[in-house]
Amino acid sequence: MTYNCLLFDKKDQVTTITLNRPDVFNAFNDEQSFELQDAFKQVKKDSETRVVVLTGAGKAFCSGQDLKAIAGTEKRSFIDSLHKRYNPIIREMRNLPKPIICKLNGVAAGAGCSLALASDFIIASENASLIEVFINVGLVLDSGSSYFLPRLVGSARAFELSTMGSKVSAKQALDWGMINRCVTPETLDEETAKIVDYYANAPTKAIGLMKKMLNKSFHSDLETMLEYEAYCQEIAGCSNDNKEGVKAFNEKRKPQFTGN
Repeated sequence: MTYNCLLFDKKDQVTTITLNRPDVFNAFNDEQSFELQDAFKQVKKDSETRVVVLTGAGKAFCSGQDLKAIAGTEKRSFIDSLHKRYNPIIREMRNLPKPIICKLNGVAAGAGCSLALASDFIIASENASLIEVFINVGLVLDSGSSYFLPRLVGSARAFELSTMGSKVSAKQALDWGMINRCVTPETLDEETAKIVDYYANAPTKAIGLMKKMLNKSFHSDLETMLEYEAYCQEIAGCSNDNKEGVKAFNEKRKPQFTGN
């Protein structure tokens, strides 16, 4: 795939999507938001891709909305912008039945922070940070941050971070459970590759089902989840990966999953 504001690279079972507007710290303009929607749709249709890496070019991950790009716009509709540009991205990410690894190489601010939090696994450079900057321009959380943030850090911290626009370092984010790994800038690529390699060779169908289950658990009671677990387990139990996993266990060898 060729885009103007993204780099889209597929290698074997891994697709890497790179936000590519480094001169503005990968801030979103209209084109980048629509391209990112399309990129995730392409990944969803690609049966070969088993894991997605999301990162940013240059020094930043994503600094949120490009305010200069909309400076001359009169009567811009925020609700239209969210419905047409940002919300579809978050929905595509959460509904993608494949793991999304966020390689957080720098600052993730505003909608960029939401983008990171919507990922399934975040590995960050020690130089990276997350910040909900909406309050600094008199706006509220959007692009899913009001959903993800309190579930990750609790209501008290979520209120502080959103209403004060406090910057969270990668190390602090790790302590608070906002991210999965915090590594040195020099080892970010290497450590990300290890995680990606694991998921590229894991039972993708089971992981996709578990992603759906965890999404559903946020708004379901125990009885609902018990029933949904049984439903998903029936699907997973009929997969080739389950057959391979059981066979490998009995033969005392490492399973060779195919993602089916």
